[in-house]
Amino acid sequence: MFALLVIGGAAFLAYANSLHGPFVFDDESSITTNPTIRKLWPLTEPLSPPLTNVTAQGRPILNLSLAVNYALGGVAVEGYHAVNLLIHALAGMVLFGVVRRTLRVGRVVPNPPVRDASAGDERRVGDNAPYLVALAVAVLWVVHPLQTESVTYVIQRAESLMGLFYLLTVYCFVRGVQGESGSPARESREEMRAVAATVPPLTRRATGWLVLAVGACALGMATKEVMATVPLMVLFYDRTFVAASFADALRRRWAFYAALFGTWVLLGWLVLQGGGNRGGSVGFGAGIEPWAYWLTQFKAVATYLRLTFWPAPLVFEYGTFWVNGAGDIVIEALLVLGLLVVTIRGLWRRTALGFAGAWFFGILAPTSLAPGTTQMIVEHRMYLPLAAVLAVAMVGVYRRVGERRRDAMCAGSAAVALLWGGMTIGRNADYRTDVALWSDTVAKRPANPLAHFMLAGALERAGEVPRALESYAEALRLKPDFSVGHENYGALLLKLGRRAEAITHFEEALRLQPAFPDAHMNLGNALVAEGRAGDAVRHLVEAVRLAPEFAEMHYNLANALSAAGRTAEAVAAYEAALKRPAGSAAVHTAAHLRLGNAHAMAGRPAEVVSHYEAVLRAQPDNAEAHHNLGSACLELGRFAEAVSHYEATLRLAPDFPNARAHLEVARGRLRR
Repeated sequence: MFALLVIGGAAFLAYANSLHGPFVFDDESSITTNPTIRKLWPLTEPLSPPLTNVTAQGRPILNLSLAVNYALGGVAVEGYHAVNLLIHALAGMVLFGVVRRTLRVGRVVPNPPVRDASAGDERRVGDNAPYLVALAVAVLWVVHPLQTESVTYVIQRAESLMGLFYLLTVYCFVRGVQGESGSPARESREEMRAVAATVPPLTRRATGWLVLAVGACALGMATKEVMATVPLMVLFYDRTFVAASFADALRRRWAFYAALFGTWVLLGWLVLQGGGNRGGSVGFGAGIEPWAYWLTQFKAVATYLRLTFWPAPLVFEYGTFWVNGAGDIVIEALLVLGLLVVTIRGLWRRTALGFAGAWFFGILAPTSLAPGTTQMIVEHRMYLPLAAVLAVAMVGVYRRVGERRRDAMCAGSAAVALLWGGMTIGRNADYRTDVALWSDTVAKRPANPLAHFMLAGALERAGEVPRALESYAEALRLKPDFSVGHENYGALLLKLGRRAEAITHFEEALRLQPAFPDAHMNLGNALVAEGRAGDAVRHLVEAVRLAPEFAEMHYNLANALSAAGRTAEAVAAYEAALKRPAGSAAVHTAAHLRLGNAHAMAGRPAEVVSHYEAVLRAQPDNAEAHHNLGSACLELGRFAEAVSHYEATLRLAPDFPNARAHLEVARGRLRR
């Protein structure tokens, strides 16, 4: 219990200043505009994340956790951070259990006899060395600055939640194996293998642990794809620390492994649902040569190892880079290939070092081997591999200093934990605002066009428009074929009334990416503002075709149709916008207002009322809605309501055209 309190306390102290950080980057699309987390029941809704959301697609358990957060506190960011912190602390506690039991079973660290004075003889009391080493590993792991991206960046709960299920799978397996063989904590691996030949059938308790392992594995498969490696990792663990061979492990636990590897079917189904390529950005069909991506991974793995021991500088978005030739990465390649050789040799000889290497490289393998077009180095990928490096380091330190200098090891570990914890607190401060995070990224990766682009968006939202324009321009200077950069730059120019420049950027975005719904929509809006409603309709029809689930597309098409005098079609498009849940509340409110106006012009006051009432539920201070609803009530003979709405109009906008005259008419009719 003491160890769990220490681990939980260390996690809280390191991340307490992260609880108020805003949503950043993919958080917006995965949380604030994700329609599938708005309600918990029926469960089929949160367990069906939108296929258009690259971060949440194919990850129903992640999406369900977000829905739980939404049910408890809406989009209040503190709740999401608190859950992330809880997940991370729990993962650290499970890691402690895995490392401690592994060190006990494998006799990886010496555990010398301790004199029990009360008994008057020398006997083994407790398991001090495994306990201390495991506690040091877990505390260093939870406070390590490299973990901030998986904890402070909300949607990277995908990594930490998957990590928790990964560790639980291994932990439950270890407990199940211990239950099978009696008390392996007191036996060497050789003794365990000797006992294995005479082990009776699984006890009910051991079977329960193995069933829990399969359950945790299935939940992890539905959280993130990296979980695919855990069945292999459990088999490696079995062969290294428990069984006499792979064949022995599979023979004795064939039903368990059949169920464990059977969870791959669930993962495969979820991956195929999203097209198998994460929105076209990952996979062998992503449009890049695999070898070009693999060369970048030598630099990535070397960077991860460097950041393990000195976690600075940390970068939120490293950007895309390509290796020009093998000469650019010769040192990194020698390092990585050398470690791979050590790992393979260790696995062959069934050593703990070999298993640690398999854990490190195996968990990195899915993201290192599957080619990607946008992310070469990503810090959250080290969430679980970091544990193996720290475990090897701490075991090495313990063996070096020995039992007699154990206090010095504890003091040194505590000092490193304090240093890294302080660095984590400092890194969390970089997440305090969107502008701060992307300014830090630009300062560290000035040649990254995506960082400049994201900084521009953050500056725009913060009202710093001149700086936003500069950042958009710099992003396009670094990457002229950046279609999304052209679209967003054009959208800002359109807001500023610089329509000709905006149209140029929208057209360039569509030249680079013809099937770009946002660019079609914004170009259509610009053309409407230029008085070219007929040309606008063509682009807005295409936007609706490409993204029919978004209310914004239908709403803007309706505006263009209305401007073109095609009122009946406009009304149908506004109604279509109201039927689309994927859209902002503001768009739905605006559609209600426009529909109310259209019905009023057509002389249908009875149909007007419900739309204006919907507007006022969302915007009680909307003077136009009050005035128009007053006019509808006046026409329907509801004079008291008409007076009330006209009075509200004048209270909100004393100079509203004709409102005072209409109020007098309503009062006169009410008196009569």
